[in-house]
Amino acid sequence: MMDTTRFRIISRRALHPLRRAVVICAAALVILCPSPSHAAESLKVAVAANFMIPFKEIAAAFEAETKIRVEPTYSSTGNFYSQIVNGAPYDVFLSADEKTPQSLFEKGLVEKPILYATGRVVLWGRGKEFCGAKTWQEAIGRKGVKKIAIANPVTAPYGAAAEAALKKTGLWDGIQERIVVAQNVGQSFQYAMSGGTDGSFCALSSALSEQGSKGCHYLIEEAPPIRQAACLLARTAAKVDASRLLKYLDSPKALEIKKRYGYF
Repeated sequence: MMDTTRFRIISRRALHPLRRAVVICAAALVILCPSPSHAAESLKVAVAANFMIPFKEIAAAFEAETKIRVEPTYSSTGNFYSQIVNGAPYDVFLSADEKTPQSLFEKGLVEKPILYATGRVVLWGRGKEFCGAKTWQEAIGRKGVKKIAIANPVTAPYGAAAEAALKKTGLWDGIQERIVVAQNVGQSFQYAMSGGTDGSFCALSSALSEQGSKGCHYLIEEAPPIRQAACLLARTAAKVDASRLLKYLDSPKALEIKKRYGYF
């Protein structure tokens, strides 16, 4: 008859090394793979399209100084509003107006907004006919200027400001058939830059960029300066780092970059 007692004893002893290996591997995983709550993550920043060019430089400088990674997303202010209301996981929101952050603040979705920049609307284009005009009204009225891009006035504050200027000068109705609507003000500039349109209502920052220097621009005096606010999202898990980024927007380095692109 088989000695089952001896078999059970041998089996338990034989498993000991395997159990020890499992315990060692598990411990190693705990040490080498920190939990998600402690893992280094980048700041997710929703940035209005008009501020894309200066923000790339500001983010690079911020990362170099703080070692905090920044992951920006660029779109229209209206699109970001919808995303944030529906739970988008951003840490910081840089809007192209003051109204949108204030609305989110009143809903309890963000902390109190702060002013971080004030921008201007311009008409940008290139070519002798476009750039030979004395005023922006004259530029869009020239025969060779057939298509003009504008950011969607419903979702983009810069588009809304351009629309208001066109209405104020009595040009809105007459230009309707020539208007090409872009999703955001950055895309509006790219339409003209690529030749898809003959001109673009865009942010002064685009006109002062390297690409913008290849054409000319007219300041839209009829469009008031656009005050832009930023805020922390109430649900951010990176409040300390996000607060550092907001504070950095008013640093000497950030101020120099903003000034270079026409913000004040």
